[in-house]
Amino acid sequence: MNAPLVFAPEVRAALDAGQPVVALESTIITHGMPFPQNVETARRVEAEIRAHGATPATIAVIGGQIHIGLTEAELDDLAQAKGVMKVSRADLAVCLARGAYGATTVAATMICADLAGIRVFATGGIGGVHRGAESSFDISADLAELGITPVTVVAAGAKAILDIPKTLEVLETDGVPVIAFGQDEFPAFWSRSSGLKAPLRMDSAAEIAQAQIMRARLGLSGGQLVANPIPEEAEIPRAEIIPAIEQALREAAEGHVSAKEVTPFLLSRIFEITQGRSLEANIALVLNNARLAAAIATEIAKA
Repeated sequence: MNAPLVFAPEVRAALDAGQPVVALESTIITHGMPFPQNVETARRVEAEIRAHGATPATIAVIGGQIHIGLTEAELDDLAQAKGVMKVSRADLAVCLARGAYGATTVAATMICADLAGIRVFATGGIGGVHRGAESSFDISADLAELGITPVTVVAAGAKAILDIPKTLEVLETDGVPVIAFGQDEFPAFWSRSSGLKAPLRMDSAAEIAQAQIMRARLGLSGGQLVANPIPEEAEIPRAEIIPAIEQALREAAEGHVSAKEVTPFLLSRIFEITQGRSLEANIALVLNNARLAAAIATEIAKA
């Protein structure tokens, strides 16, 4: 394997010792939150993972290399960099070949984590089937990646701006286990409820870890999606968030926003419409996902 990987010292040491490591994406830093909340949140998430017994590995492309774990200086530079590529499976190699800055999406983070031997990844919410996909065919590469790359992804469900029923249908078609943690309903990012029953439910990190280990033993391709509901005290109920989402979607359509610009635009507008509540909820759910991911990684390391 000749992938251009550069490991942060603490990540390399943890992997060599068989200790738990949790991968983290970098688009949440460059495209998901404004500065300085982005770097502050990134540091809080890393600290949360360490506090729960695992080593964080924030992944990004810098200078033609995939960095598995970032130094304090690299994290600061990334948080303030301009023109950072939003990198998925289709453009990861191009970003590396150009020597450009690249922030990894869910799909690219899964690829890089797998190359590095990391089996658990914490994020906010996965991408999915966009509304109107029956005519636009706008479907995130995250879904296909979950079907082929053996990484367990802990998220607060799919982003609520998406068509969640169609997203679940695509995941089922791709054979991806969709596991709601501690409840029967599939969560919807800012809200604990989506109105949809999750295909599977598990109530412990140990059970989730054993399911991933069993998939490997069976030779099954792909990972698992663990849908971890946002803490009750931090959620924005569906009745409150849906009008904000609908307004942002209308504005995106009127402004002809498309492709990779859709999600950042919608998240920014929802932040403005909710007067910052969506960002507060986003931070809370990412921290919650980090805690669960650390617990799952710990169970896998013990097995």
